[in-house]
Amino acid sequence: MPSASQSPFPAASTAPAAPAFAQRIARVALGDVIHRSARRFGARTALVEGEHRLSYSELDAASNRFAHHLLGLGLASGERVGMLCNNSIQMVVAMLGIQKAGLVWVPINTALAADAIGYILAHAEVRHLVIDTALHARPDLRQLIDGAGIAPLLCVLDGDTPPPGVPTVQEAIAQGPSTLPGVPIDSGQLALIMYTSGTTGRQKGVMHSHASVHSVLLSNMVEWGSSPERRDVWSSVLPLFHCGQHTVLMSALAVGGTLVILRGFDPGAVLGAIERHKITVMVGLPMMYGALLAHPQRTARDLSSLRLCVYAMAPMSRTLLLRLLDEFCPNFALVSGQTEMYPGATIFEAEEQRKRFGSYWGVATLVNEVAVMGDDGELLGPDQVGEIVFRGPNVMLGYYKDPEATAHVQRFGWHHSGDLGKLDAEGQLIFLDRLKDMVKSGGENVPSIKVEEVLLRHPAVLNAAVVGLPHDHWGEAITAFVTRRPDAPEDFDAAALTAHCKANLGGFEVPKEIIFLPALPMTSTGKIQKFELRKSHQSHYQRD
Repeated sequence: MPSASQSPFPAASTAPAAPAFAQRIARVALGDVIHRSARRFGARTALVEGEHRLSYSELDAASNRFAHHLLGLGLASGERVGMLCNNSIQMVVAMLGIQKAGLVWVPINTALAADAIGYILAHAEVRHLVIDTALHARPDLRQLIDGAGIAPLLCVLDGDTPPPGVPTVQEAIAQGPSTLPGVPIDSGQLALIMYTSGTTGRQKGVMHSHASVHSVLLSNMVEWGSSPERRDVWSSVLPLFHCGQHTVLMSALAVGGTLVILRGFDPGAVLGAIERHKITVMVGLPMMYGALLAHPQRTARDLSSLRLCVYAMAPMSRTLLLRLLDEFCPNFALVSGQTEMYPGATIFEAEEQRKRFGSYWGVATLVNEVAVMGDDGELLGPDQVGEIVFRGPNVMLGYYKDPEATAHVQRFGWHHSGDLGKLDAEGQLIFLDRLKDMVKSGGENVPSIKVEEVLLRHPAVLNAAVVGLPHDHWGEAITAFVTRRPDAPEDFDAAALTAHCKANLGGFEVPKEIIFLPALPMTSTGKIQKFELRKSHQSHYQRD
């Protein structure tokens, strides 16, 4: 047994050293979720992807083998393993294996531009990366990986052919021990670093411990009415590299549910999956539900298995919500959270959906508190506008390598969301606006300043402002307002500027529309009044 001076825990842990067997007794570790569920639900189906199924026992054994493979490579507890994958069973196997090995999972948004991916790999000091074969074949990503000396492991999806000499996930789990590795893991140990865009355009690495993520799983089960006896079948349409779908995955596995994995959102495929697999709990974005409702196959599909539809990122319009409740599923609930505040942190409950309409976020979930705070740290009463703040065990450990930003966002002993809101007389939280000027479009968070910086790089642009405007499909559409330089070429137009954006941004970050104005609204001190742009163009996308 190691002595106190030979702690098996990485530096991220603040727990005192303890004998490995004693620490194992009471630990909370994400890899233990599937380990314990496999002991109880062994033969029950855990994951479904197309014709491929894995039982709890099979998923547990496969992820154990992957963990042993990583440890056999010499990786030590606390090392970061990157993941650049779209949804697949292999992705889940690898992710759980990383957790079981006591390593740090670093998921990366596959839609980011190459330079943003490169920044994350460098900032997190990633030396091993699990990556889809198709992404590994991209020349720009191969150059990043090779240049940084990163050792890739490939997720080989159906139809892909791996290049020679690069190990695959299938090869890693083809042999080796199927037992849980005897790695000491402390509950407060760093489990993942999930990068989210900051208002300065630089991504921040949000650190969560095993305990902080695990704390919200039981809360989700209760809030969503799930239990081992109910045997819910959950959807996995949103990307697993985001905190929202990751928390759904882990909640489903903890309660013995089945997760149906889909690679991207296709309304016809989702409707078919609901009918075929009898999905009971679906999680999606408002735009997804709108597309499902409008799809010509909807009325021909049997959707009667749906008992609860969870929507996220933004409220829905009254008209759309009432139609969905009448024609799609009898129960809807809005769940909110942040990468920094593992979801769900608030819930606008199903029984409230026909009572209140507007930008309601509801109440705090069972695991945490929510309040509205003034500038001086005082908690505000009903109908007083301030910043939405949280506290609870699902708060992040902090921002990786950024103690100043961590201290700022956790001042006064609460996590500051960067969102403005107020509580109504009955304690229901109402979202009003964003302090960060973050646009939430199609399930992605896009900092407006990042897009503005790219626009301003174009030599023909004098000034630019980016806002999110209401859109039936995207939730918020990234919209750029631009003024031209006096010497701009006559042929400089929106198409030319859009091409410039596509060359320098991820696809989801490119403005949906660029509007040229003779001047932008300004304060007397020269600051752009974005609220004026939002107000004057609020109905821009609501066209006949």
